[in-house]
Amino acid sequence: MTSAGATIGVLALQGDVREHLQTLEACGVRAVPVRRERELRGLDGLVLPGGESTTMSRLLEVFELTEPLRRALNDGLPAYGSCAGMILLASRILDTRDDATHLDALDITVRRNAFGRQVESFETDLQCAGITTGDAPLRAVFIRAPWVEQAGPQVQVLARVGDGPAAGRIVAVRQSDVLATSFHPEVTGDLRVHRYFVDLVQGRRKKEG
Repeated sequence: MTSAGATIGVLALQGDVREHLQTLEACGVRAVPVRRERELRGLDGLVLPGGESTTMSRLLEVFELTEPLRRALNDGLPAYGSCAGMILLASRILDTRDDATHLDALDITVRRNAFGRQVESFETDLQCAGITTGDAPLRAVFIRAPWVEQAGPQVQVLARVGDGPAAGRIVAVRQSDVLATSFHPEVTGDLRVHRYFVDLVQGRRKKEG
């Protein structure tokens, strides 16, 4: 589908910002970094990238973005969070600092670093509802990744780990126009997750247009 006219921001405080910008542009949208409240204006969607969630949490406060982001999400701004971005979008976080900020955009409980430390990062193939239907599985890259321990009744579970010690763990979810994955599709060259998010953004634009 054409994505003409859509502008999607990438929260650019820390993490793999460039990779998301490049992937979104490959999907045909205008992608812009976001560091200030004024840069939220006019966005059709927002990506919260992977990185270090507690650092990003502190920087949200430093840049006075926490409350503006909460308001934008409450007003229906579509969002996609990968890895640390999933943690920031969650309503409840396990194994984090007491003063960590989160945005309450997804009714989920996440556990930070659930799969282990950096040296325990891994890749696996996933089937992801609405994304891989009829297609090859996604090659999912997990780097100090969270998983979802509990999902509320309005949350759609899109993917679970298929095998290994973490089999059955939830690693992709959607609630309305908010999407989150434990893994990093922006590092694989596979555009399907970002295209799925762009479709959410376009659907929202049509409703509001």
